[in-house]
Amino acid sequence: MLDSRRNVALACALSALAGYVDGIGFLHLGGLFVSFMSGNSTRFGVSLAAGHWDTAADALVLIALFVCGAAGGCLIVLGCRSNRQPWVLLAEASLLGVAALCYTYGLSNVAIAAIVLAMGLENAVFQTEGGAGLGLTYVTGTLVKVGQLAAAALKGGPRWDWVPNLMLWVALVAGSVAGAAAYQWINLAAVWFAAGAALVMSAIVAAATRSAPA
Repeated sequence: MLDSRRNVALACALSALAGYVDGIGFLHLGGLFVSFMSGNSTRFGVSLAAGHWDTAADALVLIALFVCGAAGGCLIVLGCRSNRQPWVLLAEASLLGVAALCYTYGLSNVAIAAIVLAMGLENAVFQTEGGAGLGLTYVTGTLVKVGQLAAAALKGGPRWDWVPNLMLWVALVAGSVAGAAAYQWINLAAVWFAAGAALVMSAIVAAATRSAPA
């Protein structure tokens, strides 16, 4: 799916957005994640083994919310015959906006729930009907592809196919740096910037879709 400059640019922007939000969530939750469910799954298992039931329950709730968000994104894709990406991004922006509003009114737990739903939903941006799509809020698989494609390049395959996947990783790390800095500045109110970014991306993608040749 990273087969064009437009797709690479959008994927990197969304990966940076996911890193930004995950940096905020990680600091707020004290070591749990809002987009990296592999990490939460490990925390869930370790907490069960240690008898830390509250942490295990928190991790499991986050995982369930993320799955619900992913399902919601899939339903948007399946329900929209065209212009799927702008609708998914608009839904993500709305959830992040709701999260920021909830924090403003002292509902931090509801804010986190909305953020996790938004992160699960984001992974549907590149989903096609009947397809699994491209994971944007986690990069383990992306780093595997970097290694595999780099090895293929060394054996005479396409020389630079590994670069877009590396760019996704760099974007996520850069986003997490920005998110951590923003959280230290204004706490969960930093999510307003993420909501605005998702809204702008929705508008840009919608405009690009309308102007694309039929």
